[in-house]
Amino acid sequence: MKNCLIIFTRKPEKGKVKTRLAQEIGDEKALEVYKFLLQHTAKVTSKVNATKQVYYTNEILKNDVWDDEIFDKKVQIEGGLGQKMRYAFEQTFQDGFKKVIIIGSDLYDIDHNLINEAFSKLDKNDVVIGPATDGGYYLMGLKQIYPKIFQHKPWGTNQVLKLTLQDLNSKSIALLAPKNDIDYVEDLDDFPVLKTLIKL
Repeated sequence: MKNCLIIFTRKPEKGKVKTRLAQEIGDEKALEVYKFLLQHTAKVTSKVNATKQVYYTNEILKNDVWDDEIFDKKVQIEGGLGQKMRYAFEQTFQDGFKKVIIIGSDLYDIDHNLINEAFSKLDKNDVVIGPATDGGYYLMGLKQIYPKIFQHKPWGTNQVLKLTLQDLNSKSIALLAPKNDIDYVEDLDDFPVLKTLIKL
């Protein structure tokens, strides 16, 4: 299979995940949200018709939500987010994959159909992007490396998508439906199941 889905994740540790959300609801509830989102992402991505690679920060975890029989497990390199993503893409292309998509592991508003749609859009486009409503993106799909998109970005700000699109102005780009990731307590208003989970 020549399609690969990269999933960036981190160890679910209190005080180290969903830190912006934690400032408003506390570390314990933020961790509950993150664990729920990990389980959701593992479930929906397991149905994607592609090789699936989970890239952990720091160390590979065993016997977690990412089934070893479904997901290949790797470790992110040291450095900024752009460096980490570029390395993961480069390694995947070197392994012979032709279409590669990267996502995070904490977006509730995603499913396998959306990811499969993104792979399909790469048939006729150079790049596919899933815009996040906060000005970033929740999905990036490529058929080759464009180094500029990983450089000099103010990651975590509302400028990331705008600057990335500027870097790709000579390429054909398919945009998916905008989605809301969960960084602040008001973002939970769109997802009643999560508010119920943490009793907000």
